[in-house]
Amino acid sequence: MNTTLGRAHLSGWSLLLALALMASAGCGYRLRGTGGFLPPHIKTLAVPMFKNLTTRYQLDLKLTRAVIDEIVARGKVGVVTDNRPTDALLTGEIQSFVVTPIAFTPGKSTADRFSIFIAAKIVVRDNIQKKAIFSNPSYTYQEEYEVPEGSDFESLESEALDRVAEKFARQLVIAILEGF
Repeated sequence: MNTTLGRAHLSGWSLLLALALMASAGCGYRLRGTGGFLPPHIKTLAVPMFKNLTTRYQLDLKLTRAVIDEIVARGKVGVVTDNRPTDALLTGEIQSFVVTPIAFTPGKSTADRFSIFIAAKIVVRDNIQKKAIFSNPSYTYQEEYEVPEGSDFESLESEALDRVAEKFARQLVIAILEGF
């Protein structure tokens, strides 16, 4: 029997065992975003209608509704939409909404892909400790939207905006609730 080969085989198993033990030891590391970002005393969150500084009709309604729906779906805090006192307040001010054509149908002057850009000022204020716990004066979200052949963006704009609002809300709520 070749003892060198046996030792190499044994040291390989030793290394594997050592790595397994270190991995299972729970060194205190965890994936960022798996914990809670909000202080534990915050159980309720008020989300009034976002202020719309753009000319896009009902953008405030769509974004506010999408943010509320996303917070409710995650179930970490209760959402209050009336005037009852809450532990925290999430406010939003939509500063920019831009739709830009980025790809065109060959041989035609119609766009088949658009970029939708939204910029907003977002603040979450702790009503108990009287301080901001999340603040982003220029929170941005950008999404590309493809228009199927035979359609135009104007006819699909409401559907596109609903989808973008959901994704905007998901990204924002992850940033607020999970610290991403």
